Amino acid sequence: MTHEKTAESVTRRSLLAGIGALTLLSSSPAFAQANDPISIVATTGMIADAARRLGEDLVSVRALMGAGVDPHAYRQTRSDIVAMTRADLVLWHGLYLEAQMERFFEDLSGKGRVVPVAEGLPRDALLSHEDYAGRYDPHVWMDPLLWREVVSAVATEMNALRPDHAAVFLANADAYLTELDDLAEYAASSLSKVPEKKRVLLTAHDAFSYFGKAYGFDVIGIQGISTESEAGLNRISELVDVLVARDIGAVFVETSVSDRNMRALIEGAAAQGHNVFIGGALFSDAMGPEGTYEGTYLGMIDHNVTTIARALGADVPEGGRLGKLSAGS
Repeated sequence: MTHEKTAESVTRRSLLAGIGALTLLSSSPAFAQANDPISIVATTGMIADAARRLGEDLVSVRALMGAGVDPHAYRQTRSDIVAMTRADLVLWHGLYLEAQMERFFEDLSGKGRVVPVAEGLPRDALLSHEDYAGRYDPHVWMDPLLWREVVSAVATEMNALRPDHAAVFLANADAYLTELDDLAEYAASSLSKVPEKKRVLLTAHDAFSYFGKAYGFDVIGIQGISTESEAGLNRISELVDVLVARDIGAVFVETSVSDRNMRALIEGAAAQGHNVFIGGALFSDAMGPEGTYEGTYLGMIDHNVTTIARALGADVPEGGRLGKLSAGS
């Protein structure tokens, strides 16, 4: 079965099963305040965006991590703790993305609905990493067709809390999943225009492996999967040699990771007579500013795809898939 068909079947099956089984709970006291919006706290902006798209005015969503925030290093604040203990539903990513918060979530899980929405992904769809022993790469949102299954998990949890609104959640989920499919199609079309020898994506840390797998790019990160890892002088020197040997002309910084190592890499290449430019700033572990197109999941991926494709020689529209990208974004 193809990746796309597997994602679609899992989505529909889990949503419909959730609606059928959970409707029986609608008379429970837990649903006495059914007319109130569901109070949701999500760790990352990507998860929060999915919850808002599915729930609209039926939910009230707070994202703990905004633009430019690194989830690998994030620790809960006092106000975060208060918000999560009062929420109807806490959605976190899992797969060790929120590494500094896992023990807190373990403690909180006995006090309410606390769900790691990416943990249910099929293990054969996940990537491992030599520097990440015993764990999977958590950056699954880099492939829209894989992210659609996380959206399904979010919808299922919302159905559990408000089965009387399940029809709305399902309709919104179907519409949103169609948009994810359209985004994936745009990404595949745009990135196929990059000349094969230029399909090398060098970034600050290893956040783009799912992107590389989906679109046929060789992905190289200065740091490992977690930004907590350090890139030593030997690593920088090795990558300078890679830049020169493979004639790589563009590299990319990330909005949630310091560009210090990337600057060192560019300077090292220049010392060997090889000029490298920064092809743009990519959204890796966080979306763009709230209230902007890039501050949505669709806009985040559209920006990344368009920025990468243009910097590496593809003829794609500057405004992206829908012409909504900010000028110079």
